[in-house]
Amino acid sequence: MRDSVGPARTALRAALRSPLVVLSVTAVLLAGYQALRLAAGPRLFPAIPAVARRLGQLIGNGVLLAHAAASARRVLFGLGLSVLVAVPAAGLLARFPRLDRFASPLLYLAYPVPKIVFLPVLMLLLGLGDASKVAVIFLIVVFQAIVSLRDAFRGLDRRAFQAVRAFGGGKLDLLRHVVVPASLPSLLSAIRLSGGTAIAVLFMAESFASEDGMGFFVMDAWSRVAYADLHCGVLALAALGLALFVLVDLAERCLCPWLKPG
Repeated sequence: MRDSVGPARTALRAALRSPLVVLSVTAVLLAGYQALRLAAGPRLFPAIPAVARRLGQLIGNGVLLAHAAASARRVLFGLGLSVLVAVPAAGLLARFPRLDRFASPLLYLAYPVPKIVFLPVLMLLLGLGDASKVAVIFLIVVFQAIVSLRDAFRGLDRRAFQAVRAFGGGKLDLLRHVVVPASLPSLLSAIRLSGGTAIAVLFMAESFASEDGMGFFVMDAWSRVAYADLHCGVLALAALGLALFVLVDLAERCLCPWLKPG
């Protein structure tokens, strides 16, 4: 899968470096918004300058940044917890085939289930605060991370282990020079693929009994019929998703320098 995703991502990066492409995409988005405004009316889609002014006000008074920070905190905690669980779990499954044969059906059963269905139960168990929302993100990411890492561990070249041992390397050397380089790209790919879903589900989770976060901000704006605020919230959600992808790409460049640069 990486062979097919990698070239596409490289092409996207190259396109984003072109000012003409960026300007063209921006123009298309603005034209699409204007078309929706003409079709649905200015009440639902305020003028672009009005949205831009309101965005500046919400950023200036710190309201939008506070809600975005709350959502970002939950996403980062959920991703971090997923990594802490997925790495040792995948290592155990790859190391012990019998355990893998027992656990794989459970993984394959739980993985495709929409994790948002667990939100009411998680709210009852963990409360209405951050814990239930972090738990939802954890459930979204952890299964894909475990499966990806397990397959990466299974695919380790035994000749690489033999080469390190031939030069007197110990377990730490094997971990540093063989295991981590082979598995880290798979982990980052799992985070990249599930990150967008995590933000979408977080929006839904923050829409229920929350007092902060982008989900709360957007739904509160909708209930107040403050459509300029609503569109500012949508832009902030898009920026949050973009920031997550950029962070993962930067982590890949820093931690996996042996990969072809995009």
